[in-house]
Amino acid sequence: MAEKPPYWYLISVLASTIPLEPALAMSLYEVAFSLHRSGDGHGEVMQDRMEGRVTNLHRSFALGSIAGPGFEADVEMPAGKGKVRFLLTREGLDLGKRRVRLDAALRN
Repeated sequence: MAEKPPYWYLISVLASTIPLEPALAMSLYEVAFSLHRSGDGHGEVMQDRMEGRVTNLHRSFALGSIAGPGFEADVEMPAGKGKVRFLLTREGLDLGKRRVRLDAALRN
């Protein structure tokens, strides 16, 4: 399987009150794509020493020429609480859709 693209290719951060490490960003991407696909309003993100809640804002955002569905995450880490607002990029949406199709094909 091909190597995963860097998180900044999959999400675009609009605002963040915490430093965004690659592992956290990838977790936010996974939860946000799942919420986008299902239409659900909220999802949980959990990692070693970090937990949070991702909210589907049910609207699109644009940052220059980058546009996509918007999300907000409230996270709690040992260093404190923080908030991240981000959008899924076109590339992030395409990768997620390809993975869903691949998973479905492998199950059949």
